[in-house]
Amino acid sequence: MKVKTRMIVLVAIGMGPFLYQRSFSYPPGVGITGKAKNCLVCHANNGPWQDEGNTIIDILDSETKNSLRQPDGSFLIEVPRRQTKSVLTVIGRAKGDKAESPYRNAWIYVDPKRIETDSLSKFAQGWSTNLPLSCRLVGDNLEGFEGAKITVLPMTIMPGDDARDAELELQVMLTKGESIKGKPKQGMVGNYLVRPVRLKVLG
Repeated sequence: MKVKTRMIVLVAIGMGPFLYQRSFSYPPGVGITGKAKNCLVCHANNGPWQDEGNTIIDILDSETKNSLRQPDGSFLIEVPRRQTKSVLTVIGRAKGDKAESPYRNAWIYVDPKRIETDSLSKFAQGWSTNLPLSCRLVGDNLEGFEGAKITVLPMTIMPGDDARDAELELQVMLTKGESIKGKPKQGMVGNYLVRPVRLKVLG
């Protein structure tokens, strides 16, 4: 299958569930296409969800549902060149958490080296992706996370001919409330968390 055809398939696979669930999510696009280093440029890190024990941030292989977390806490996504791979981004709070749960979770996969560039894509260069960022209301269900208050969305990626191994940041915001227009640090309670993600090209 040619690369162009693979890209059409990738977009079709990814946009299907995205469009279906559109009423439950929207992209955290403000500032992302610019040169903001992270969410804290606009939003406050003042929420009650800073404890690691009850915080869920995971990336799963969409087929096996196995976590891609490594012993050092990073995530490793390995993909053969010019082939697609889908993963699930799982974010939320564990079952039994006594803190009031966040209302929505926002996240973006970003290559820190590309933040200062003029490119509209902040994902790793040479890699194609259909959903590198989103903001979704809490309330999804997933086997293995029963009782947890989470969001789950798929992301499909593909390393092209010029793709190289890369290091990303999975930047996450757990939030509740609504920001005041013109004063984004007011009105909304949130916590900002980051996880390292490594992309590896196979073949």
